[in-house]
Amino acid sequence: MSGSSAEGRPFHLAHEDAVPVTPEDARTQVSVEQLVQQIKETADKFIRDKASRGDLKMLATALRELRYALKVFAPYRHRRKVAIFGSARTPRSSPTYHQAVAFGRRMVEAGFMVVTGAASGIMEAGHVGAGVEHSLGVNILLPFEQEANPIIAGDGKLVHLKYFFTRKLMFVKESDAIALFPGGFGTLDEGFEVLTLVQTGKSHMFPIVMLEEPGGDYWARWFDFIHGVLLKRGFISEPDLSLFKITTSLDEAVEEILGFYRNYHSMRYVGERLVLRLQKPLPDEALARIQREFADILAGGTFEQTGPLPAEANESHLAHLARLRFRFDRKSLGRLRQLIDFVNRAV
Repeated sequence: MSGSSAEGRPFHLAHEDAVPVTPEDARTQVSVEQLVQQIKETADKFIRDKASRGDLKMLATALRELRYALKVFAPYRHRRKVAIFGSARTPRSSPTYHQAVAFGRRMVEAGFMVVTGAASGIMEAGHVGAGVEHSLGVNILLPFEQEANPIIAGDGKLVHLKYFFTRKLMFVKESDAIALFPGGFGTLDEGFEVLTLVQTGKSHMFPIVMLEEPGGDYWARWFDFIHGVLLKRGFISEPDLSLFKITTSLDEAVEEILGFYRNYHSMRYVGERLVLRLQKPLPDEALARIQREFADILAGGTFEQTGPLPAEANESHLAHLARLRFRFDRKSLGRLRQLIDFVNRAV
């Protein structure tokens, strides 16, 4: 993300190697210290609760893993990143493997880094295309099938994690786009995880692309279930289909991701209002259309364009961006994605 959107996310975590705090950042530093104190107080309560050794071992491992992973990713927070998911069993001779190589290469050319699970198959292909300099790996420790691929093995940007939940947290927190290639249970789990988090507003909004070789039907068959069962039976809504794109075209997949950030930059809540940060302010006629066509996602009030808000004073690197501020109903996430698509087309 050209100027990291990670720093604009509401759940962004500071890291221990941050630069010295200036007076204007003193309020933020106090907040960091308070959060660390909360962690310590929570840890002490496990003794009072007489928590079992097994529970404590799990929590200690998860916290240790996350601390280290956050430290590894911290130097790259000013780079946009795309996470690539797909089968570790995809052979190097497969057209899908070669497509993933080309996708990784194209994303690096566009300024992105590539994050994968660091194993073989599609994950290796993504790193082959990106090259080790632009690759990050989040490997999972398994008794089979999950050694690091030769591109990222031994590199300082490779993290080994024990738990899937810490691994998926890092993928979602650190990525600005998701690309899914055909895969097994793990790929589908990762795909549904990111869709669920975006659909429920538990994650920042980002583009999700399902990509496969021309003539392939993996994602078409997946969509048959999504549309024919989930949508038709009322388990999801029509706008939820805007949260992802299925394509067999490499050009379309790349454009879906780059187009998402054409004008939209990042989002955060300030009080009760959602603030979309934009590269350029919207023309008056575009704002008027938003007032008419997206009134259904408001929880009151209207849409307004503003400059940086006082609550964003500690994010001076984002001060040049325009803002679209409104009271979002916090449930119409598919429609919110459609609004982002609109602001990207409007300039």
